[in-house]
Amino acid sequence: MPEKKTTERARRARSKGQAPSTQAGEFVREEIHHVREGKHGARSPKQAIAVGLSKARRAGVDLPPPKRGQASEKTRKNAERAYERGQGAPPRARSSKKRSRAAAGALQREPRGSVTQPALARQGRQAAAKRSPSSRSAAARKGARTKSAAARSGAAKGGARTRKKRRSPRA
Repeated sequence: MPEKKTTERARRARSKGQAPSTQAGEFVREEIHHVREGKHGARSPKQAIAVGLSKARRAGVDLPPPKRGQASEKTRKNAERAYERGQGAPPRARSSKKRSRAAAGALQREPRGSVTQPALARQGRQAAAKRSPSSRSAAARKGARTKSAAARSGAAKGGARTRKKRRSPRA
């Protein structure tokens, strides 16, 4: 069950006209926080992201499941089920307590270090590498277009700080 704050942030993103993936990002963020604070673990950054996306779909974010060939059939089916639930489909059968507890226990046994800064950066780079340069460029252009002036200014300041920090001291 997502926290109220997360659902509220996603709703705010939706009212601003942000993309469904941006709205879903709030749920992924929450999941990463859960792993970091030790609520449960994740085998990899991908798993933490997948759990967050599933929560987002169930919460009603209009994030369609992956198309055939993009993900395994099992993943696709799970995403489809979560999406339908979020769009108002009635729940199938009530899951048993035993099954729920087993799933929670399995996540408890997973490592907590899978969502460290370097691990998430690695995951991001791997995901970007699979996309074409034109696709990445188009996404960056859209991001700049839909960002508010204040957010653009903040991002520019952050970038400048990073560049300054990374600049080697002159000899």
